[in-house]
Amino acid sequence: MREAWSTWLYVIVTTVCAVPVAALAVVLLTPHRARRGHPAPLRTAVADVVMVTGTAPWIWMILTPGTEEGVHVVPLVDLAGQVARLSTGAAVVQIGGNLLVFAALGAMLPVRSARFASPAAVAAVAATASLAVEILQYGLRLGRVSSVDDVILNTAGAVLAALCTRRWWASPPPVHP
Repeated sequence: MREAWSTWLYVIVTTVCAVPVAALAVVLLTPHRARRGHPAPLRTAVADVVMVTGTAPWIWMILTPGTEEGVHVVPLVDLAGQVARLSTGAAVVQIGGNLLVFAALGAMLPVRSARFASPAAVAAVAATASLAVEILQYGLRLGRVSSVDDVILNTAGAVLAALCTRRWWASPPPVHP
């Protein structure tokens, strides 16, 4: 566990330091969008900033070089292996981390746009983004394991987060006859 802290401490510190910058971005984006006649300038500014600041640190962590390389394409085999070989705490961290990778994206995408106000739409975006990250891990030879189970967990986390924000989802624009 100590090794994990030393490996990821810089990501955590940078993320915490980015919070005031993210708040400033919301403050600057909102009036800009209001001047352009955007129907929900504050909501979309918050959604955009949360999607970026809530997802970027995870992507940074995922694309940081590691020591174990491989490709796992059979669903749930890698996940079962992790649960069997890791301690309970490490397995929970691994699974929980994968569920959180695109959670901010999943939570805010339907809030941002009615076009994505369905679990299927969020799943499609999250699965595509997750697959892209796994392909990057493999293609860049980062010493990381590229796994279909990561895509499944990343997508599930985005959909679960979207369902948590359902009451704030953007409404479709009114249809005028």
